[in-house]
Amino acid sequence: MYAVIKTGGKQYRVQEGEVLKLEKLAADIGETVEFDQVLALKTEDELKVGTPYVEGAKVQGKVLGQGKAKKIIVFKYKPKKNYRKKQGHRQPFTSVRIEKIMF
Repeated sequence: MYAVIKTGGKQYRVQEGEVLKLEKLAADIGETVEFDQVLALKTEDELKVGTPYVEGAKVQGKVLGQGKAKKIIVFKYKPKKNYRKKQGHRQPFTSVRIEKIMF
């Protein structure tokens, strides 16, 4: 069984027991989070596709931690104009373990 959920402007295919790195959520470590924007749900015998969401379906997860990803270097350069700009960026994330898929 799996589900397709939407969170942080992105879509994720999730199964029970899976650990995901999602866009940062406002939740503490050990807290339970619920995702109610379920786009599709696949059971053993059927596939339910929502319009836009599957009614009554929810995915429950537990927050394992908060962190930052590896640094990304953004370098802008224009030849012959003496323009160089170097910036860095670390994207924050929340690590979540999927506990239960309910429908």
